[in-house]
Formats: sequence, C-alpha cells, structure tokens
Amino acid sequence: MKTQAIRNVMAAALLVAFSPAAASGGPGAAVASSVYTGSDVAAGGWSWPLDPRPAVLRAFDPPAKPWLSGHRGVDLRAAHDGAPVTSPAAGTVTFAGVVVDRPVITVDHGNGLRSSFEAVRSEHKPGTAVAEGDVLGWIQPGHCGPGPCLHWGVRRGEEYLNPLGFVTDLRPSVLLPPLDPAPG
Repeated sequence: MKTQAIRNVMAAALLVAFSPAAASGGPGAAVASSVYTGSDVAAGGWSWPLDPRPAVLRAFDPPAKPWLSGHRGVDLRAAHDGAPVTSPAAGTVTFAGVVVDRPVITVDHGNGLRSSFEAVRSEHKPGTAVAEGDVLGWIQPGHCGPGPCLHWGVRRGEEYLNPLGFVTDLRPSVLLPPLDPAPG
C-alpha cells in the first residue's frame, strides 16, 4: 500500500510539472514546453536530417509568448559545409528559396506538420514529393558563425514543436521503487 501511495504522488507531480499550464510560464517553462509538445510525437519515428547523428549546438527554447524572441528550432552540427540534408519523413516541398539572407526549404509532412531547414541550398521546387531520407539540399555557411550547422524547425499549424521529439524520446525517466511482493 505504501509503495502505491508513493507512485500516486510521483505520478501527480509529473502531471503537474508537464501539463500545458506549466508550459505557459514560470520556472522551467521552456523545459516543460519542449517535453510536452514533443512527447505526443516521440513515436513518430522520423530520421535525423544529418548523418551521422549530429550534436545539438543550440536547443529548442520557445518564447513564453508567440511575439517574443526565442529559438523555435534546434541547431545541429554538420560535418562540413556542403553536407547533404535529408528529409526526416516523407512529405511535399512547399517552399524552397531565400528568406532574408538565407536559403530555406520547407516540407509538409501531412497532419499539419511542417519542417523547415536553413541554411540549405536546394534544387527542389514546391510540389516535389520527397521520401524519408531523400536529399533535400546541402548545408550553406553562415548560420552558426564559423562552423557548419543546420537550423531545423518543426511546426504543427502555427505552434512550434521541439524537433528532437520526432527523433528521440524526450519524456523524463522516472525510477519507481520496487513493487511489494505479492502476499501469500
């Protein structure tokens, strides 16, 4: 009975810590938001857009309000300028062009999910179907300073999601005490 009470308290604490209300502000809001918005897609089974699996140079850090500054994606270390960027999931190219001063490509994956990649030079045109793993384009210099990197963003509708939630499980690990042996 004591073990079940401990589990109930721990489960309640997790529900409060990672609820949408917790994600809306306060201490740890960015962590709660990135876990909450990515946890429902962790089983999506997308691929990393760079091979080999890249290091994360800058994490997802969404703003508390849509109009505030923040980092609405992740920056991934690329092996070198010109490295190929691949589609993490099947979809259709909806944009390939320059935004401000950087080449960007956007892929619609269906179900309201879109991913965008910068700075990526691409030969694809809007309307091009791509399969998971197809080359979208090649890393161009300048996004992360002196080293080559890729900015990867994911949106569902107008909500930015943590791209890492599509390629790795972001749910927190919880260690529970062992079960009481069955009576008898």
